[in-house]
Formats: sequence, structure tokens, C-alpha cells
Amino acid sequence: MKKIHQTLIAVLFVLSLASCSVSGPLFVTDSPGEKVGKSSYRMIFGFILDGGDASIRSAAENGGITKISTVDQKVESSLFITTYSTVVTGE
Repeated sequence: MKKIHQTLIAVLFVLSLASCSVSGPLFVTDSPGEKVGKSSYRMIFGFILDGGDASIRSAAENGGITKISTVDQKVESSLFITTYSTVVTGE
């Protein structure tokens, strides 16, 4: 019973380390911004799943933005899948 308990704790500890998320601003200007544009793509084992584009240009186009105010990038990683997202605000 004690060995099962120790194994369960070890497995839970490893699983808690298997997922993380990193987010941060890349670019900020003085321009006001009300519109929001997003772009993203997913990868599994280093291969792009949905052929997406997480560039600043595609995020701005998706939101109809011509003057960029801020750019944020987020990377979410789980055990097998990693998602890269870019969020652009502007007018």
C-alpha cells in the first residue's frame, strides 16, 4: 500500500510539470486601440497541425487593424501539443 501511495504521488508530481503557459507583451506604442485581432497555430511533436500562422501581420489582418497599438504572444505547452498565439490591438 505504501508503494502505491508513493508511486501515485510521483506520477501526480510529474504530470503537474508537464504543462505550462508563457505570455508576454512584444510591442507597445502610444496609438489607441479598440480592435483586436488573433492568430494561432498548434504543433504536436514539432509538426504543425492546422497549418496556421501566428504572425503579427495575420493577427492584424484578422482584426482589420491598420495601426498597431500592442502585440502580445502566448505559448501554451502540454504533454504533446504546443499552441502559439498572437494577439494584436489597434485601430
